[in-house]
Parts: sequence; C-alpha cells; structure tokens
Amino acid sequence: MSGNLPTGSVAVTGLGLCTPAGLTVAENWTTVCAGRSTARPDPALAGLPVNFSCRIPDFDATALLGRAVSWRLDRFVQIALVAARQAIAHAGLDPAGWDGDRVGVVVGNSLGGTDTFERQHRVLLAEGERMVSPLTIPAAMVNMVAGHLAIDCGARGPSLVTATACASGTTALGLARDLLLAGRCDVVVAGGTESAVTPSTMAALSRMGALSRRVDAPELACRPFDVERDGFVAAEAAGFLVLERTDHATARGAPVLAGLSGFGASSDAHHATAPDPSGVGVERAIRDALADAGLAPRDIAHINAHGTSTPLNDVTEARVIHRVFGDGPVVTSTKGVTGHPLAAAGAIEAAYVVLALRNGTVPPVANLTKQDPAIEIDLARDVPRRLPIAAALSTSLGFGGHNAALVFTAA
Repeated sequence: MSGNLPTGSVAVTGLGLCTPAGLTVAENWTTVCAGRSTARPDPALAGLPVNFSCRIPDFDATALLGRAVSWRLDRFVQIALVAARQAIAHAGLDPAGWDGDRVGVVVGNSLGGTDTFERQHRVLLAEGERMVSPLTIPAAMVNMVAGHLAIDCGARGPSLVTATACASGTTALGLARDLLLAGRCDVVVAGGTESAVTPSTMAALSRMGALSRRVDAPELACRPFDVERDGFVAAEAAGFLVLERTDHATARGAPVLAGLSGFGASSDAHHATAPDPSGVGVERAIRDALADAGLAPRDIAHINAHGTSTPLNDVTEARVIHRVFGDGPVVTSTKGVTGHPLAAAGAIEAAYVVLALRNGTVPPVANLTKQDPAIEIDLARDVPRRLPIAAALSTSLGFGGHNAALVFTAA
C-alpha cells in the first residue's frame, strides 16, 4: 500500500474539499482541470467598490450537517466540518471505532467568524445589548473550528489552530506531519478553512489595494502570472487531508494516496503585507522542504504555486521558483479558478497536488492570456498538462512574512 514512500514520510489517506470549485473532491478536480473561474457578483457585497467573490455553490449547512449542529456554528466552521467529514470517510476511517486519544486535529484559519461578529454588531447597534446572541464568542473564536471538529469526530489528541495568514493551511499540514513523526498521534485530520467574504473584510482589503477591481468582468479578474493581473479575488473554502503514520496506514490496509514527505517554513522579517522582493524567505522554506524530503530540485516535476494574481507576489515567487528549479517543473496556480480563500488556500492546493500526482495531470492557470515577461517559469495554460509526477511541491505565502512549503511524493 505504501511501499514507494521514503523513510520518514507520512501517508495521505483521505481528502475532503468544500470550495467554490465544488462540494466534493471529484467536482473540484473537474472544475480546476477545466480552468473555469468561479468568480461572480456577490449580493452580500452590493454597493462596495469590489462587489464580487468566489463563493461555495449551493452550500446548505442544514442539509449537510443537520440543524442541531449547524445553527450554532459560523460558516467557517460549517464548511470545515463538511470537508473534514469527507476526508475521514474517504480514508475509510470510522470515528466510532478509532482510538480517539491517538487522533489529532490541526486547522489553519486567520480571520475566524467575521460573519458572526458583523451580524451581532448590527444587532447591538439596532436593538441593544440584550439582543446580542450569547453564542457570539463560541461561534466566532478562531480556535473553535478545531474544537468543534474534535468534538464532531471524537479526536482527543492535540487539537489546535495555526494562524499564519494565507500560509495557515500549509502550516497546519506541516505541523500535523510533525505530530505524527514525533509519535504523538497515529492519525491527524489537518487542513484549513476560511469564510470571511464579508463587507468589512472586503472593504478593508479593497482599501489596501489587494483586490482586483474588474467589476465589469469578475470571471476574468483572477489571472495569476498574467501581465494584466491587478489583484486577487477573495474566496471561501475548506480543505482537509487525513494524514497517518505510514506504518499505521499499512497495518490497517488503507489505500495510500500520496506521501507528505517534506515541510519547510520561514519568515521574511521584512514587511507586514509585502513579500521580500529578494524572495530569500520563500526560497529557504522551499529548500528546507526539499531537504526534509531528501530530494533535489530536479526531482520535483510539478509545483502548485501560491500565485495570488497580485503584482508583487507573482513576480517574487516566480523568480524564486526559477532560481531554485530552473525550467524544470510544470507550474500552476489554481487560484484562477477558486479565487484566494486566504487561510484555506494551502490546504485545498495541497489536495490538488495529491490529485495531480494520482492523475499525472497539472491543471491549467485560468485566465492566463499573456504571461508576464518577467515571469520565466513553465506554466500550464489553456488545457491540463499530462506528465508523470513522482514528486510535487505546494507553496504558500502570508501577510506578516510567513512562508511555507510542502513536498508530496507518489505512493
């Protein structure tokens, strides 16, 4: 089941996705391989200078989770539970039968329950203090997504949230790997979630100049590595992977999807929101992940880049990729399809990397019509690129100068 995995690797045995590209793993893979943007006008943002986003289609928390569970949770927790339950089922695990003391939960999130806070603030202003919900804090606290997930699946091992901005999901997977290799857990349900496409968040991001302003054509707004990119498109999403110690997965006869074989992280120590233009921090995270996996740059066939469609990020990241890997790997950014789901980005992109390994296919960069001449990397464009992939990389960068990278290998 896992004979091809290198020593010290961690097995990926389950995937779960709840994103603008679909409510299942299969729907996600079809949509990202088609290169179809999911950006649309967003009624919740009407009247704002940027009035579009990438939302999860047809998400019905009551139908998916039941009213008894869903009514007390913020949306960022609801979508996390849906994706995590998928991943656990995909791994062939039954929480009713596992040793919960040996199961951990690590979740990346950055903004918590902004929708709950905004709604309850409107109640406070309109109706007074006595009408504010007593569930506001437990619904909105950042840590509660890990708490609710642990409650939902009976995971009694370490349960925590990583908050490294847009690198949070990647950091969560790396930390989960560390817990497994340290022998603290047999299984970790790990990933990321974000649902913060709210008026105040979007107004703030717009004021920063971070968002694309293509209000006349939202579906063309997110265009990673394109010469006409002008900012990212905000999104909501959740993605989870079930990670196991390889011996644990082998002992129970679990089909192994891939190995999580390397993790690297670093800080720019440069600027609150802008990446260090030298890219040395990102490069260090990438090289550390390769060293952790025992691989050389030439071993990496595919990279799912952070690729936000912002002027600074894309050039900086592409220069680092070229410096480390030359012309070798086929690079994509799936944010042209999904938008940028902030803390969840690294987790859903990690799942896409696993699917790329399994299918020998790199999804194309959506909306890439004219590659920026300053970007000298081999980008998948127009249609999926077929190629054998034995090892692949996923990268994430976050406000605060957080960098993280993961190496996945074929099982």
